[in-house]
Amino acid sequence: MPVTATAIPCLSDNYAWLLKDQATGTVALCDPGEAPPIIAALEAAGGRCDLILLTHHHGDHVGGVAEVQARFGAKVVGAAADAHRLPKLDIVVKPGESIAVGETRGTVIDTPGHTVGHIAFHFADGGVLLCGDTLFSLGCGRLIEGDAAMMFHSLAALAALPDATLVCCGHEYTESNARFALTVEPQNPALIARAAEVKAQRAAGRFTVPTTIAEEKAANPFVRAPDVARLAAVRSAKDSFR
Repeated sequence: MPVTATAIPCLSDNYAWLLKDQATGTVALCDPGEAPPIIAALEAAGGRCDLILLTHHHGDHVGGVAEVQARFGAKVVGAAADAHRLPKLDIVVKPGESIAVGETRGTVIDTPGHTVGHIAFHFADGGVLLCGDTLFSLGCGRLIEGDAAMMFHSLAALAALPDATLVCCGHEYTESNARFALTVEPQNPALIARAAEVKAQRAAGRFTVPTTIAEEKAANPFVRAPDVARLAAVRSAKDSFR
């Protein structure tokens, strides 16, 4: 039986993700930015958290680690290359290695760009991608530490995953991303349809994620950039978009 993923909203616009292995009941939590709402969600889901998976070191993704770990005794998993600036890790992983959540194994993918040590976790059995701040619905992460070439290759690696893969990203940015994306590809029918859907979802108070790899390949101008130069230009334009 596969894993399932459930979004937990926290802070102003972050998502942590609760991953559950259906065969064993093992629970993993990805990127706990704020402890109280996450602990409440974990308690409501059965009061278990076995693993905490970290995609990168930013405070809005790791701020709740200590409290969640103290409450549930979870082991913390993160990138070996970033161990010096992540919360204390119990399990260090490198790109290409795997991590087990119960009977389900996830693959670690190197996704630098937003930060140089950023990783993602792909669970093929369940079709779940935990991608932090690399890939967003209709967007990508700001290039805080890395460069456009890093991000281009990271997005290409994620776009190569199966089309039905669920994109479980770190923020609710889709509505603003859609407004910008329409300035890049105003005639893209998939984008026009997605933007309308997003507007309706947010008006109804619903989450706009997870999305899928197929949807991002059809409508996300960053994923659709044909080369590094184009990605750099689009990212620069987004940085100054209001």
